[in-house]
Amino acid sequence: MTISKQLPTTKWKLNEAGDKNIENLLCKEFEIYPIISQILVNRGIHDMEAARRYLHPSLNDLHSPFLMKDMKKGVSRLLKAIHANEEIIIYGDYDADGITSVAILFKFIREITPHVNYYIPDRVHEGYGLKIPAIDNFKKTNIKLIITVDCGISDTEQITYAQSIGIDTIVLDHHEISGQLPPAVASINPNREDCNFPFKGLAGVGIAFNFLIALRGTLSKEGFWENQNHPNLKEYLDIVALGTIGDIAPLVDENRIFTKIGLELITEGKRPGIKALKEVSGVDSQPIDSFRASFSLIPRINAAGRIASPLDAVKLLLTDNMAEARILAEKLDSYNRNRQQMEKKILNEILEKISNNPDIEKMNALVFSSDRWHPGVVGIVASRLVDLFNRPAFVISSNNGVGKGSGRSVSGFNIYKGIQQCASLLLSYGGHYSAAGISIKDENIDEFTSLLDEIIRGSVEFPELLSPTNIDAECQLSDINIKLIDQLEMLAPFGSKNPEPVLCVRNVKVSSPVIVGNNHLKMWLNSNGASFDSIWFNMGKFFTALNGANIDIVFTPQINSWNGSSDIQLKVKDVDIIP
Repeated sequence: MTISKQLPTTKWKLNEAGDKNIENLLCKEFEIYPIISQILVNRGIHDMEAARRYLHPSLNDLHSPFLMKDMKKGVSRLLKAIHANEEIIIYGDYDADGITSVAILFKFIREITPHVNYYIPDRVHEGYGLKIPAIDNFKKTNIKLIITVDCGISDTEQITYAQSIGIDTIVLDHHEISGQLPPAVASINPNREDCNFPFKGLAGVGIAFNFLIALRGTLSKEGFWENQNHPNLKEYLDIVALGTIGDIAPLVDENRIFTKIGLELITEGKRPGIKALKEVSGVDSQPIDSFRASFSLIPRINAAGRIASPLDAVKLLLTDNMAEARILAEKLDSYNRNRQQMEKKILNEILEKISNNPDIEKMNALVFSSDRWHPGVVGIVASRLVDLFNRPAFVISSNNGVGKGSGRSVSGFNIYKGIQQCASLLLSYGGHYSAAGISIKDENIDEFTSLLDEIIRGSVEFPELLSPTNIDAECQLSDINIKLIDQLEMLAPFGSKNPEPVLCVRNVKVSSPVIVGNNHLKMWLNSNGASFDSIWFNMGKFFTALNGANIDIVFTPQINSWNGSSDIQLKVKDVDIIP
């Protein structure tokens, strides 16, 4: 792997100034700094009501779930099953989105009827989506209704078969739709062209949550809970937040509401399973933001579905017993450690291939395959390759001449549309803008690699594949203070489509650089009488170049708590040396 010695390390893009009149109104109405109002306007917030919804997310701002096409049909069919005591199966996916979706649906429906169970296919032996052998087993146990969640929208053949043997299907899915819809009783997916639901970016768990809102509302009208309290769906949002963040869904609109409230519930830690997960992750005494959820909690949930049984993760989220929760959390932690070892081994093997053949790094698409790799971790390795080389990447695990691969992409390329153009070489495929899965014969992998490389070259300019740093606002070091950082936190939770704000300061003097920890560069920064400590992770290699230099810097200000004290620290994103 080649390592650039050039600064800056990324392509800087400063957001253009927005409408100053709107920015000034926002400052006055919400008593916020101009930097904050500029960020809001640059993120598409151009009126007071939109700003209120963004700064103060509320469940009152959720859209009506009945705006989703087929929602009423789906709820009606489930109610028919409930009233007739029919056997119901919830069929999910084995990632964090699917696991959390199954958990909330089962938890809610089980309080209404005992005739419900759940099923998640084995990643290695069954693979993604609805399978005919599973449907045959459902028939043997007298299942009358399947509810698929985070899958199903592409399973036309399987749903047709289920229908032919007397089993109805409700599909709750968010994946891209190619071709005709399956013959389900209801296909609930905001990405349907005929769906009027205004927000298209829900994860599977967000669609499941909307389904429960619609179900609860309909049952309330029927007087189902006439003499008792209705289930409080807000209490489900800790689980919903984990699935939404885990699926890298855009943290805007309804997803922002779900994750903002859900992260507060996770921090509160009332649910035994999540409390145990926090303990085993070492974050039980810390507030949980989207980053801690992403790097501490969600990988352990995902690890169960990647290399072991996703049912352990479902059980963890459902249990009310703290002792059982701790046992399950330890199992998930063990799975995660094994997953990390597998991932490291595969990544090192790929990096060695690249170092032995530098031409690979010049490719627009990185595609690697082996029959020695576990299919449960190839998606994570693909993500690592994208981080390292800023190219779309596929990593494929082969078995008996057929490869199962996971792909990840960069911001400038829709990987799902890319593989659509490779459909003739694939046995099956699915996904969305930034991630996709394929099944392919080993003999077609080289041709797939060449074709995908050609598609990327034809649709994306090479500079667009360079890693960008989007700068929200320019300021002075003297503008940085505790109150500004507090107001920046109002913009959280951060993630896809709502990134952590990045600021830029010009002409800063570097002093007292030192390498700390695992090759992190710690520097003192000075400008016009203002001074701050800073940290640039994994960038110790620039120690000599930056010692005593004058620089332009892009960063995010944060509060660094250490040994009982808290100070402002600048988390460096990139640096440019002033000649």
